[in-house]
Amino acid sequence: MFWNKKKTLLNHIKYDPKTMRPVIRCSICTGEQVAGFKDRATGQFTEYGLIRDAQDLEEFKRTFGLTNVEKEY
Repeated sequence: MFWNKKKTLLNHIKYDPKTMRPVIRCSICTGEQVAGFKDRATGQFTEYGLIRDAQDLEEFKRTFGLTNVEKEY
């Protein structure tokens, strides 16, 4: 299960590959990684949840049927 920074369970995101792309936002200062989706037109990021380890990343990919997720710093 994924939780956001405010400890809210996140399982309500509707992913549309035509308008959104999966992204892992990475902090260069703290190393924190957040999974989510970026709107292709506006660039708005919708947070899905924290990536604490490889298992979280695999769960994110499996949940949305992803094979590759770009990282942004």
